[in-house]
Amino acid sequence: MAGHRLARGDERGWLHAVERAAQSFEEDGEQQRAVPLLESALATDLVPRQARSRLATLLARCAVVGLRSDQTLRVLRHIVADPGLPVGVRGEIRLDLGLLQCNQVGAVAEGLTELTRAVGELEGRPVPLARALSALAMPYGPGFSLAENAAWIERAVAVADESGDPVVQTAVAANRVSVLLNGGDPAAWELIDRLPRESDLAGCRQQTARGLCNAADAAVWLGHYEKSRELLAEGVALAARSGAAYAERTGRGCALVLDWATGRWAGLAERARAFVEEAGTMPYLVSDARMVLGLLALSRGEWADAVTHLRGPQAADLDTGPVPISATVSGALIRLALAHDDIAAATEEAAAAWKRLRAKGNWSWAAELAPWAVEAALRAGETVTAGSMTEEFAAGLEGRDAPSAEAALEWTRAVLAEHTEGTAEAALLYESSAAAYRELPRPYHEALTTVGAARCALTLGEKRDSAVTALTDRAAVFDVLGATWDAARVRAELRRYQPAGERRQPGRPRYGDMLSPREAEVAELAAAGMSNREIATTLHLSPRTVEQHVARALQKTGVHSRQQLAQALEAASG
Repeated sequence: MAGHRLARGDERGWLHAVERAAQSFEEDGEQQRAVPLLESALATDLVPRQARSRLATLLARCAVVGLRSDQTLRVLRHIVADPGLPVGVRGEIRLDLGLLQCNQVGAVAEGLTELTRAVGELEGRPVPLARALSALAMPYGPGFSLAENAAWIERAVAVADESGDPVVQTAVAANRVSVLLNGGDPAAWELIDRLPRESDLAGCRQQTARGLCNAADAAVWLGHYEKSRELLAEGVALAARSGAAYAERTGRGCALVLDWATGRWAGLAERARAFVEEAGTMPYLVSDARMVLGLLALSRGEWADAVTHLRGPQAADLDTGPVPISATVSGALIRLALAHDDIAAATEEAAAAWKRLRAKGNWSWAAELAPWAVEAALRAGETVTAGSMTEEFAAGLEGRDAPSAEAALEWTRAVLAEHTEGTAEAALLYESSAAAYRELPRPYHEALTTVGAARCALTLGEKRDSAVTALTDRAAVFDVLGATWDAARVRAELRRYQPAGERRQPGRPRYGDMLSPREAEVAELAAAGMSNREIATTLHLSPRTVEQHVARALQKTGVHSRQQLAQALEAASG
């Protein structure tokens, strides 16, 4: 109807039809369809000023539940700059502009600035004011500490109650769940149950879907994996039914992290790459997928790929991105630096990451950072620093319901004990951490900490048989996961403690055209993309020895490159 009226020159009728159609889409929960209609209208000079502010407000409301549109961003920026715009209208449009920048665009600092300005422009307008206060409360970004996020949400609750608007009350309730749950406050679980799944209002259902997906994400970082999976199933389904496209994508990104944490690695890299391809224009949204790709690459010893995914130009900025992701990425980068014996880089990354987490004040998110950051400090000889970091981590978890971080705290204490001549204590702490990870369950982390316990036992000369069995079994776990580098490290550890009588006798066994066990091990790492020096570090060999093994592997398999070697090894194993 709008197109028909515009074609015959009826501009007033065209504008009326555009507005009614967009409102209808919004009421039906189809905001994604309203956005291009409003964008195209506002891109013309045919909309008078009063109508422009009205349509822009409608566009902003629709855009924040949909996917990224740079044209919407340009339109809203242009309109809020209009000096003739009423203050309250400007504040309402600025609110949604800030939300778009924080979420769909990933420009968090700019978004928080717009949201803070919107609060000052929205006095006396309780519905949009409650939304602005609630948005400032969202805990993931680095702009405010968790305590400040909590203060924002309490103000939002009061204003939302005053408004009497059920949609804004649901939005604020959803954000309150995020603040409490991410901080490990068990009171959040009851609030999740109260979110209105069956409301007659599409807006309430959309906000509930968003709240459920965000709660699932918080549960992943805490270590409540079954609860996360249940919330995800419900939240993504409700988001799809109610037209909350951004919330649906958020849930799908969370599912990738959940699968990584719980060891569901089969096909995970392919799913993560597909998600990046699909949603790559929204950096905040794809930060989960890029992180997962980097962590998987690290476990396989694919260093270049790991750095690209974790720190490359398309990765989330560690200073402005989601704090739990930044902490996890920093932990992986520290581990990578330690693997290359680059202690200076490891301690620099650890210091920066620790400072960010301390500013945020949420130590539930330190689970993937603390063990590696403390190890970096210890290997740099900074024992006092390592001890104070461990104590700070422990203090930050008091009263928190964060099982993943609690398991990591035992791991961190084990690392500290092992490097300060407390090997027997370290063995017990590693075992305690492994048991906690087994309970969650987190098979990859359970294997890492069990390896630590076995290493301590072998150093002490105790329980040798059970320690060797544990190392052998965990190497197999790494094999199943596809963690090539970790498997090779464990087998190198086994060889270090192999008794002299069990070692190969002098003289080279003859394998003919078959790869020897060592050649096969080196070939596997070379095929995974590791350099000769990296393989040498992992297997405790000289680079020259590695070079000879790679050359023999190429010759025996009849190929001419490491890429072809990967194909040959895959064919042989098949």
